[in-house]
Amino acid sequence: MIELRFMAEQTIVGVQFSPVGKIYHFSLPEGVSVSVGDFVLVNTARGRQLGKVLVAPVQNPHNPEEIQPVERKATEQDLLVKEKNAEKERIALDKAREYLKDPRFEGVKAFSAEYSFDGNRLTFYLNYEPDGGFDIRTFLREISHSFRDVRLEVRQVGPRDVAKALSGLGACGIEKRCCSKFLTEFSSISIKMAKSQDISLTPAEITGMCGRLRCCLNYEYETYEEARKNLPKRKKIIQTPLGEGKVIQVLPLSDSVVVELPGTGPRQFSLEELQTGKLAERKEIPVVVTSGFEETKGDVEILSFDTKPAPESGTKPKGEFPNRRDRRERGGRQRGGLPAHRSEPENLGGPNQQKGRPQQQQSSASGSKQPEAAGQGFPRRKKRRR
Repeated sequence: MIELRFMAEQTIVGVQFSPVGKIYHFSLPEGVSVSVGDFVLVNTARGRQLGKVLVAPVQNPHNPEEIQPVERKATEQDLLVKEKNAEKERIALDKAREYLKDPRFEGVKAFSAEYSFDGNRLTFYLNYEPDGGFDIRTFLREISHSFRDVRLEVRQVGPRDVAKALSGLGACGIEKRCCSKFLTEFSSISIKMAKSQDISLTPAEITGMCGRLRCCLNYEYETYEEARKNLPKRKKIIQTPLGEGKVIQVLPLSDSVVVELPGTGPRQFSLEELQTGKLAERKEIPVVVTSGFEETKGDVEILSFDTKPAPESGTKPKGEFPNRRDRRERGGRQRGGLPAHRSEPENLGGPNQQKGRPQQQQSSASGSKQPEAAGQGFPRRKKRRR
């Protein structure tokens, strides 16, 4: 004999335990009325927790035995207990960070601490590499001296969870990162998603603030994949209205491809043109240049916006030195104050002074002796005997 069980549909609500965290569903008992924004007390795998209702009550068509029920609606006293636990969590987090300063725990960072509602369980959320050699038992053994009346647990969090809690500007310039604004769960992201959307594979282009692939790569991935199903792949030889060619680029958003035609070059064809074998009528789109100014009729004089002042007549711009011919014409002077156009220099150093050279002056700072006869070099140094 087949026994049939008719189970009435039960009302469920969505509860969240942390800001922008994952939403868990619980069944709502009869006689308990809640709305979005209310706090409820529920039993979880981590003990009794106080959560906030984010999803309005709806009818559940599934088996109600698979969903944990809501214990009751939170009272003002429960909210005061939540505030006291938050203060105890800050103290526990500071102590955990003091213990992690030990060189044995290098590379381990305390992310947050969480007390259960009844205060019997304390969970530390740590960020560390799985293969970094971190011994959880050693950490719990040492920190248990400061927390003797509670049960201690350690949970590992990834860099995405850390970036989500820290928040801040996104890589695209958004005022708040997507994970801190509306993403309640992290999806699996692969490099294939970037290749499918023809995005540059430069790490700076596809990496987020957490050091992992950006979550936004998953936003339009399904749209690109759906559009590519009817389009030919790259490097494939296809038949076009203008002949046979090779596909060199696929444009999923415009539902078209670019084909390299022999003797013609690259040409873009829509999917409809490839299927019908006929070229569609393409209207020429006029190019409109909008500069914000009214249209000027007649000749337009182009003015120069050079900020340098024009040089005066007969002079050269600053920074340009005159050549020898200009010096002679203007009677300029060379270095040392001698006129440039003199043919015979003054006799400054006696009869043996070479023509056109000034007398070498004795240096008082070096204390070196002047040569005996002008025009002769300095005396040779005597070789030292070894």
